[in-house]
Parts: sequence; C-alpha cells; structure tokens
Amino acid sequence: QVQLVESGGGLVQAGGSLGLSCAASGRTFNIYLMVWFRRAPGTELEFVAAIYWIGNRSYYADSVKGRFTISRDNAKNTVYLQMNSLKPEDTAVYYCAAAAGRRSGSYYGSNLYDYWGQGTQVTVSS
Repeated sequence: QVQLVESGGGLVQAGGSLGLSCAASGRTFNIYLMVWFRRAPGTELEFVAAIYWIGNRSYYADSVKGRFTISRDNAKNTVYLQMNSLKPEDTAVYYCAAAAGRRSGSYYGSNLYDYWGQGTQVTVSS
C-alpha cells in the first residue's frame, strides 16, 4: 500500500501564489507517475498536471499551462505543485494520485491511478 498526504492548500487572492506538496509513503517503489487533479464544487474531477517519477516528462492541462509547475523530489518521495497567477476559477479541492502499474489508462484520466490523497482545499478570492 501507498499513502499520499497533501499539504499546502489555503486561501489566496487572485494573482497570488500557492505551493502544494504530496508526500508518498509505504510501498512507493512501484510508483512511476504522479498527478494532480482538482474538483471544483459541482464539477467533474479535472486533470491538472502529471510528472513521471523517472526522466523529465511532465504534462499540464491547458487551463494551467504557464502558471503551474509540477516537480518532484525522488529522495523525499514528494511531488509539488507550484501555482502562480492564481485565478478564482482555480478554486477547488486538489488531489494528488500515484500510478503504480495495476491499472491502465491515459495520464490525464483518473482511472490510471492506484492511490489517492485526501485532498487539500485551494480557494482563490477575486
């Protein structure tokens, strides 16, 4: 089993920045891809960004490209999401998830991911 714990959410004004962290523990050796999703009230889960555990590949949703940066620290088993130029429409619960090879799907689809964090609230005021 893998446990994912997010931190770093909060309230920020539009145009501001926040950084999220997701620390993985447990049987992390099978993790090959980690992702951030978000869910705003009354909406579906939305892909935000993904990063492979090995190599330099990362992916972003068009809505956050150029504003958000996903990164990782393999030694700490932690993935980060730096969010700049935040907009009110970025308000959501942000979830990190990890793919460990037991499922199939696309990196932007929730079906691929085996483990999920509990979520952290990000609120951007206008």
